[in-house]
Amino acid sequence: MEWLIDLLSPHNMQLSATLVLYSFVIALGIALGKIKIFGVSLGVTFVLFVGILMGHFGYEVNPEVLKFIREFGLILFIFSIGLQVGPSFFSSFKKGGVTLNMLAVLGIVLNVAIVLAIFYIDGDTKIDALVGIMSGAVTNTPGLAAAQQAAGSTESVNIMAMGYAAAYPLGVVGIILAMFIVKGLFRIKTENEVKEIEDEQENSQAKPLLVTYEVTNPLIEGKTLLELHDIIQCDFVVSRYMDNEGNVAVPLSSTVLHKGYKLYTVLSVQDETRLMSVIGPEIQMEWESTQGQMFSRRIVVTKSEFNGVTIGSLHLRRGYNLNATRVNRAGIDLLASPSLRLQMGDRITVVGSLNDIDRLANRLGNSMKRLHQPNLITIFVGILFGIIVGSINVGFGMKLGLAGGPLVVAILLSRFGYKFKLITYTSSSASLFMRELGICLFLASVGISSGAGFAGTVFNTTGMWWVIWGFIITLIPLLVVGCIGRGVYKLNFLTLMGLFSGSYTDPPALAYANNSTGNDAPAVAYSTVYPLTMFLRIVAAQALILCFA
Repeated sequence: MEWLIDLLSPHNMQLSATLVLYSFVIALGIALGKIKIFGVSLGVTFVLFVGILMGHFGYEVNPEVLKFIREFGLILFIFSIGLQVGPSFFSSFKKGGVTLNMLAVLGIVLNVAIVLAIFYIDGDTKIDALVGIMSGAVTNTPGLAAAQQAAGSTESVNIMAMGYAAAYPLGVVGIILAMFIVKGLFRIKTENEVKEIEDEQENSQAKPLLVTYEVTNPLIEGKTLLELHDIIQCDFVVSRYMDNEGNVAVPLSSTVLHKGYKLYTVLSVQDETRLMSVIGPEIQMEWESTQGQMFSRRIVVTKSEFNGVTIGSLHLRRGYNLNATRVNRAGIDLLASPSLRLQMGDRITVVGSLNDIDRLANRLGNSMKRLHQPNLITIFVGILFGIIVGSINVGFGMKLGLAGGPLVVAILLSRFGYKFKLITYTSSSASLFMRELGICLFLASVGISSGAGFAGTVFNTTGMWWVIWGFIITLIPLLVVGCIGRGVYKLNFLTLMGLFSGSYTDPPALAYANNSTGNDAPAVAYSTVYPLTMFLRIVAAQALILCFA
């Protein structure tokens, strides 16, 4: 039994004891994080608190080993986040996303302004403690990591971790409280907001619509399908057509249209009236029972050489006698316009004969097994260049560091990686595993290293003020943003809930919003502001340390 006692003793810093300590901290932290209080759980953040507890009881890790595990976990976590948000990072600035992102940026500016106000008014609280408090108040672990990496010194790193831990619990509560306050101020009824969202989703302008039109307009008699596109001038795809003899076929651009032809068309909702006025009335028709040798199938793009190519460059009609109608990407249907670039994992819906579909499937891959293989080259090439970019001085002595560098490179790779023949597709399970493993290693390291002085620093008057400052940093910006969003921009309350959660990068608050409304509208707003918010939170935390520490 002596070997077991030695293995579990607090001051044993051998590798085996370190592995046992990390395994225990992470396992117990994840288990406790699943416990819900009033429907809200802290998730993997509980790993930090278990690490602090073990550090408080004297458990230690070799400083060099701890630093390596902490930094490597941070890189894994940040890089996986970049790959996840990268594809939507640039598109999030379009249309309504601009308003949501600008409101999120306003919230970040207010957070920083409050931190600086406290820093100058209360001269006793150091900036490193305030940055830790801010990171906990807005529940943003990457910002904490970036600031710690920028500070460098062990003392600053530990103080930030203590401030983070002190502010985090009320940070989660404060986000949900802000939702309740805004709801009360504007006398919002959730059921009305849900109905409004559902009505909008039912009439979505982006979702592809399948409609059958009968050609009755004499002005397009004898026109080819290509000429019809020139006349209507909008994106639509004629999946298949039936001639006046009842024959069903896949149209070519040279197909000549005649009165009485039935066109099975995929289009956007906003173009429905335009097509009806040019072609003819909408009719009801069961194509599955009349299509003859025409079949509709989904093909999964799993060959790397098609990553980033346009649908038009596949020459589906001339080369395969097939029509592409829709592309499903990450659960979202997109209109298969010729200019749409394919990505690994896309599911493209095509119409034609089974033999032609099989030929295209063999060309595109259509192998789920290939999608399950991890693209480790891309991951480690990205980490390599992320560290290099993070080491570059970008001005005023500021570096993106091990948090910002990999994040920027991952975002760029996920968007433009196909130009360098790099496959950035990662299955959702693999991405989640890498992200969760990284954050658990990071939080466990931070907790263990800061646990020794946590109780003496936090459980006193100083700690009380840290909690108060954190709650102020959490609540005031949300209330300001919420009042502007609802009062000025008339945002739906479900969208506001997603904005609150996304601007504070807080999954527990998002889970509460989704569960309390039964709608995924909060998740849409969350994902719209999350990429820019994550990037700016990291930069803001690091800038505060470099400018004021």
